[in-house]
Amino acid sequence: MRRREFIALLGGAAAIRPLGAHAERPRERILYFTYSAGYRHDVIPLSKVILTQLGSHSGVFEVTATEDTSEFSTENLERYAAVMFYTSGELPMSDAQKRALLNFVRSGRGFLGVHSATDTFYTWPDYLDLVGGYFNGHPWHQAVKIEVVDPGDPLVAFLGNSVQVEDEIYQIGDFDYRGSRVLLRLDPSSVDLGKTGVHQRFYGWPLTWTRFYGEGRVFYSALGHEPSVWRDARYQRILTNAILWSMRRSPW
Repeated sequence: MRRREFIALLGGAAAIRPLGAHAERPRERILYFTYSAGYRHDVIPLSKVILTQLGSHSGVFEVTATEDTSEFSTENLERYAAVMFYTSGELPMSDAQKRALLNFVRSGRGFLGVHSATDTFYTWPDYLDLVGGYFNGHPWHQAVKIEVVDPGDPLVAFLGNSVQVEDEIYQIGDFDYRGSRVLLRLDPSSVDLGKTGVHQRFYGWPLTWTRFYGEGRVFYSALGHEPSVWRDARYQRILTNAILWSMRRSPW
């Protein structure tokens, strides 16, 4: 599906909703946090533009991008339905700000992480409990085949059984496989498993998953290093579906 077709699909989906739906229910707000305390990805500015466009075309949510940690107070977070991280390193958040984030999600709001969100807060164990795993190297930066683990899951059902993507492919350590529902996983037959730095684990190479934290919904995707991925209509639809799901709306 081309990007133009996908945007048209989003517009059509919004158009068939009841005429008074948007007037009765204002758009939800998503806080997109892109602070980089470690490696900073060049794609971040493009990601902000695309997420803003997705929100606009959805008719359901709007995106506020920031690198200001002061947004993480109980009072400020009340304005948002979900928080999305594209972050790295040990973020300069106070204990009170960290508690505010955890309480926000526990109370039933959404948390979404993309790519290096698992390369974040290695020294804060509660964050691992939230996101479900940590980045543990990226031995492959190439075209790969990705398995759709559950083709019936509404977040990824449109992909079929597998998909080809070219991106930087993360390995995940400390993965909470029991508490996470894996949606996408690397097909190991599409890469060289003998490369230096490859870690073979019994749970394989999960790339996208969902989980719950208290009453809140959590989504993570390791994809999103390359600009071409952000421009890919399939990735855009996954993110749109994930945002809707995190807000307890039906994915498209």
